[in-house]
Amino acid sequence: MGDINYVGSVVKILEKPVQTVSTDKIIRTSFRAQLVQVRKIQIAYLVFWGNLARDIINNYQVNDYIMIEGYLSVSNKTNNKLPKRQLKKAQITVLKVYSI
Repeated sequence: MGDINYVGSVVKILEKPVQTVSTDKIIRTSFRAQLVQVRKIQIAYLVFWGNLARDIINNYQVNDYIMIEGYLSVSNKTNNKLPKRQLKKAQITVLKVYSI
């Protein structure tokens, strides 16, 4: 039986990847991407660590399609403008990337 949170999907890169360096000198890259298999427009935040983060910055750009594998996490955020409304933010920590 596989992990419930492990996901594989084709995504379209929506924005320029942003690279940051942690205090432990580990590179982190993140950006928003659209899941293309879903009928409604679904946005997920992708996070890459280490050498994979460096490869993403060097090899991919906005509007590229990539196939990813990683772990999905969903967090709830409260919308300050609309009381009692919860917004869900999907984040995928990517472990593998394939070019399409």
